[in-house]
Amino acid sequence: MTNPPIHLPPADTVIKTGATYARDLLERILSTFLQGLVGGIVVTQPLNASMWYAALAGGVAAALSLVKGMVARLGETKNSASLAKGV
Repeated sequence: MTNPPIHLPPADTVIKTGATYARDLLERILSTFLQGLVGGIVVTQPLNASMWYAALAGGVAAALSLVKGMVARLGETKNSASLAKGV
């Protein structure tokens, strides 16, 4: 009885996946936080609300970005935090 052939992912995926994915996800999380923070500041200033609400809005946006990036890793491309195919 022979064993079935083992199908491994391409070497490029194995080598780059972890570091590339982590760098991509970190960039997306930080940019989402900053965008949420700036958006929160723009909204809180005219409403005379606390600056902490802006930081909270940025934090929530970054947390959601993290979850989305982790879900994207379950897709076809393992070294990207994007849901778009081929990114």
